[in-house]
Amino acid sequence: MPANGSAYFPRGEEQAWFDAASEGRLAYQQCADCGAVPTYPRAVCPSCWSSALVNKTSLGRGIVYSFTTQYRPGGAEFADDIPYTLVLVDLEEGFRALGDLRACRPESVIVGLPVEVFFDAASPGPVLARFRPAEEVTR
Repeated sequence: MPANGSAYFPRGEEQAWFDAASEGRLAYQQCADCGAVPTYPRAVCPSCWSSALVNKTSLGRGIVYSFTTQYRPGGAEFADDIPYTLVLVDLEEGFRALGDLRACRPESVIVGLPVEVFFDAASPGPVLARFRPAEEVTR
């Protein structure tokens, strides 16, 4: 088990994503040949099979595409967070990301809610992308 207590070991293309997250950046890939933006890190473009994927950093702004609120923890490490809302977010750069939504009551979540990414390095385990309502919504 790694020193941070996590049982998850990033590998291959995932490592760049976790490295960026630990630096407070939301990484994504874009194909230099066809412009496609894969949903998750890959070795080849799913659209044209090119290996010319370039790592980029997202601005971290998007809208909620879909969501579900969990009333039972998915694992012991989430027991203190119940209920929590998982969101699929369509980011401005053209890819969809999964994360939990913070600073928003479950009954206030709607499809189309503008959100922004943040990273919570205080949590045990790997640093993960989390979302919160975008500033213009919370004022």
